[in-house]
Amino acid sequence: MQYHVEGFRPGDPDILPEAPGQRRAGTPLPEAVDVLIAGSGPAGLCLAAQLARVPSIRTLLVEPRPGPMEKGQADGISVRSMEMFQAFGFATKVMREAVWINETTFWAPRPDGSLARAARVQDVPEGISEMPHVLINQARVHDMFLDVMRNAPTRMRPDYGLRVADLVIDADAAEHPVTVTLEHTAPGEEGRTSTLRANYVIGCDGARSAVRRAIGGALHGDAAHQAWGVMDMLAVTDFPDWRMKSFVRSESQGTLMVLPREGGHLVRIYVELDQLGANERIAERVAERGMGEADIIAKARRILAPFTLEVKEVVWWSIYEIGHRLTDKFDDVPEDEVARRAPRVMLAGDACHTHSPKAGQGMNVSMGDTFNLGWKLIAVLTGRADAALLHSYSGERRAAAKGLVEFDHRWARVVGGHDEQRSADGLPRMAREFVDNLPFTCGLTIRYEAGALTGAPTHQALARGLEIGMRLHSAPVLRLADARPMHLGHCIEVGVRFTLFLFAPAGDDGRAGGAIATLCDWLEHDPASPLRRHTARGEAIDSAIDVRAVFQQGFRELAFEAMPTLLRPHVGRLSLCDYEKIFCADARPEHDIFALRGIAREPGCAVIVRPDQHIGHILPLSARKALTAYFSGILRVRS
Repeated sequence: MQYHVEGFRPGDPDILPEAPGQRRAGTPLPEAVDVLIAGSGPAGLCLAAQLARVPSIRTLLVEPRPGPMEKGQADGISVRSMEMFQAFGFATKVMREAVWINETTFWAPRPDGSLARAARVQDVPEGISEMPHVLINQARVHDMFLDVMRNAPTRMRPDYGLRVADLVIDADAAEHPVTVTLEHTAPGEEGRTSTLRANYVIGCDGARSAVRRAIGGALHGDAAHQAWGVMDMLAVTDFPDWRMKSFVRSESQGTLMVLPREGGHLVRIYVELDQLGANERIAERVAERGMGEADIIAKARRILAPFTLEVKEVVWWSIYEIGHRLTDKFDDVPEDEVARRAPRVMLAGDACHTHSPKAGQGMNVSMGDTFNLGWKLIAVLTGRADAALLHSYSGERRAAAKGLVEFDHRWARVVGGHDEQRSADGLPRMAREFVDNLPFTCGLTIRYEAGALTGAPTHQALARGLEIGMRLHSAPVLRLADARPMHLGHCIEVGVRFTLFLFAPAGDDGRAGGAIATLCDWLEHDPASPLRRHTARGEAIDSAIDVRAVFQQGFRELAFEAMPTLLRPHVGRLSLCDYEKIFCADARPEHDIFALRGIAREPGCAVIVRPDQHIGHILPLSARKALTAYFSGILRVRS
């Protein structure tokens, strides 16, 4: 972490210097903004936390509730989301507070009707990520995004008591083409409306999204016609796996999920309740029967019997129906107009895909939506890329959401089923399905298809373990300047920069004449190089593309002072040296990044990582034209 680059700065380094002239939440609404975000759930806050770091972008985040969430809703954080949190800077804090899910157990009925542990499996496969799978209250995740926003140069906060009621798009207008009607929801303000204009509107306003409705979108899919209860509780029980993630299936009473929560005592349960008729709605059924927390507790006790359950405090509860739905498109541009205009309104999270909480993916995929969108909006609004870049959002994220909805459809039926069959290795069907789908539930199977942002796999063999289109699978390295052990992926921070990792060929020590020095010299000085083409006058050399190198030798075998000047640039107003761009492989075989990620040792390679941590391309170190062509397809020429 670097924070003295412009001179000594005391205090908390996470609190960035405040930019002048920023509007404060709760003051009169502006007439126009660059980005209006509807909804302060995980998707909206993840996007706002990215935009808050850019003072030149005027962002307004509106939320109909009177204040921040305090309890309830989602709780599962996949390892992929933890990798994303690392880029925001709060993964370590989440790990400290959260419950780590290391193992999952499965309980089934014995012939006499009692329960027995039928299987236990590792929850996160070895080597799949350096991050754990954790559970924590969604409200705490919100808090951490809100902290990032408050500490950003814009000091951004949500404007509570406002919701998007409607919007109209003038597709021919060049500036602020979206006219938005906001409805006030605060006590005494109900029904009053305000109007403003925006360049972009992002609908993160849930399954009943007014933004989606305004652009003619609809959710399509089906429901499982099954009511489930969810409850956060403090309780006393003799069930042995109360602090394990557990699936409990009884003989005749249905299924229950146990999810331990943060703080050492809080537990969440999901309880299978009633089958619904094909035409019934959950709200109507709950109202008809007066179903509530007592029904959830009673059903949980019947499923857990003969184990006992004494509930001491109910923190939060809800009853819902499983549904799997997806909208046609995540933006406002019809297919026949894609070539003519760029999106102005985009959807994220539950506004464009809904699913059950059984696989713990809702919050994770919602944040993944806006982690994909955020850097693209910043690139467009700061002039780094053409607005056409925004077309890639719907294409990439709808495919990811479609895969989730299809998986969730299958998994929800496995969880609610009663299949006693065991697989060849003796695991019950639910446990075997769980193990087989762990890479998916860890959030690690999303692959963006080839296109402008994702190159063809022509040179995939140069780094077999770093798959083009998928997220960067980090690995241990040592930083040359201070011998610090760290993960390579942790040098990627939230923002708009691409990262170009140069993996040195065998024997290359960075000195003049080697492949790394030759390529770095071209990148730094040749007008045809991507760094020179896409970096504006007066900007730091790494403002658009951050070049870093990884060598095969140990740190004691290399000389920092002999490295290319591109890898040890002098930055900021004081022209201080950046010591954090050069890394070495860890000498321990089990930690060697070249071996772990199948990187070809003799030729080495170049790996381009997008700002959202997905791998954009893999190329030979000599492929200068291909390197230039990749960035030219995304970024504007700014030299």
